[in-house]
Amino acid sequence: MASLTEENYLKSIHSLMEKSSSAPVTTNDLSAAMKIKAASVTDMLKKLSAKKLIHYKKYQGVLLTHTGKLLAISIIRKHRLWELFLTEKLKFSWDQVHEMAEELEHVSSQQLIERLDAFLGHPKFDPHGDPIPDHNGKMADYKFFNLSSLTINEKGKVATVIEQQPSFLKHLNKLNIKVGTTIKVLDRVDFDKSLTISVGSSSLFSISNEIAKNILVSK
Repeated sequence: MASLTEENYLKSIHSLMEKSSSAPVTTNDLSAAMKIKAASVTDMLKKLSAKKLIHYKKYQGVLLTHTGKLLAISIIRKHRLWELFLTEKLKFSWDQVHEMAEELEHVSSQQLIERLDAFLGHPKFDPHGDPIPDHNGKMADYKFFNLSSLTINEKGKVATVIEQQPSFLKHLNKLNIKVGTTIKVLDRVDFDKSLTISVGSSSLFSISNEIAKNILVSK
């Protein structure tokens, strides 16, 4: 059985592997992502390797074992279910729930999580649009596009956001942008690739290319 700290490591390794298309994760990348000194990361990787939760060789990076991957996905499932519960049932804003879900994701009762999943109607996506693994660890297939890739007069429906820092989500709140919002690209500035967009039926805004790159839409 993994400790809370070990679970956090497994989840971070899984996230970095997804970004690197399952390539080995370096100690430095993991250290930067978790904001922990590299020496401490190395010590933990040795412990996880001894528990057969990761494949680790010095200077060659780290990969999750099958058991480690299943555990990481289980933690992600709990985290995203709790985020949805907190927003849908307790009416927290999507920029408030991450830290609370970070604590709740370590609840060990599988029966509680399965009842939570059923209570929420077996959802496929969390409030940020990220897919929720089912009890077998499978996630919904999807294909989304960066808002920045849309052409002039093309519409897209917000599916998820890449950046999920509270400050970014609060900014989207001010623009009335959330998962499910329809956005139409009205103009693009050649110099900096900033966009003029319409949000919903009428609101007009100018957003930077950096913001647009962090919003994924379905066409």
